[in-house]
Amino acid sequence: MSRYFLELAYKGAGFSGFQVQHNAVTIQSEVEEAFRILQKEKVILTGSSRTDAGVHALQNYFHFDFEGELNKQFVYKMNAILPPSIVIKNLIKVHPEAHCRFDAISREYDYYIYRFKNPFINDVSYYYPYKLSVELLNQAASIVKEYSDFTSFSKRNTQVKSFQCKIESSEWVKRDDQLIYKVSANRFLRGMVRALTATMLKVGRQKMELEEFRSVIEMKDCTMASFAVPAHGLFLSRVHFPGDYFQTG
Repeated sequence: MSRYFLELAYKGAGFSGFQVQHNAVTIQSEVEEAFRILQKEKVILTGSSRTDAGVHALQNYFHFDFEGELNKQFVYKMNAILPPSIVIKNLIKVHPEAHCRFDAISREYDYYIYRFKNPFINDVSYYYPYKLSVELLNQAASIVKEYSDFTSFSKRNTQVKSFQCKIESSEWVKRDDQLIYKVSANRFLRGMVRALTATMLKVGRQKMELEEFRSVIEMKDCTMASFAVPAHGLFLSRVHFPGDYFQTG
């Protein structure tokens, strides 16, 4: 039995999230079905990073075990079967104990907003036509790095036992006509990046003081944070593994 990692990217619109769900079309269900069509066998995929409905990914992973021989043109033929919004980027044979979720050491997310109407990015960026202070946004983003308990930025219906996250970077950057919140951490809570983004946007509009933002974090109460930004502006941009991880496969 061999273990493989599948590297993929996808546009989240039209899918009910990443992980397989009963009576719902998800990224996992589409990839598993494409595998069944190509290999004439069923496989169960394990995902690296769950993304909510409508969220995109530039890089994410599945792993799976398979005893038979994979098609010689596996990546090409999988992409021919999959819908245009999902692409397999790589197939990597790894050691039998490799785990794409537990072995990942960090993840990076980007949230995109734009202030001036643009029909070419409205499905992958959040239209937010308000005056914003980038300086205040980055001061708020810097405050995020001082904390590790993000209870306030987690959705209520979660089964996690810990709300501790180690933030590695947190900043707002301007790129062309877009403003992007970039954050990386060892793990993220459900809804966390969208909640951080929405709450910081209040700071950027001067609807919330920096000390109020700090208080939202410290109160550890999800009713204090804002979750009012849509999923389509959010991208999982990268999943990091140890430097020599794929060389030891």
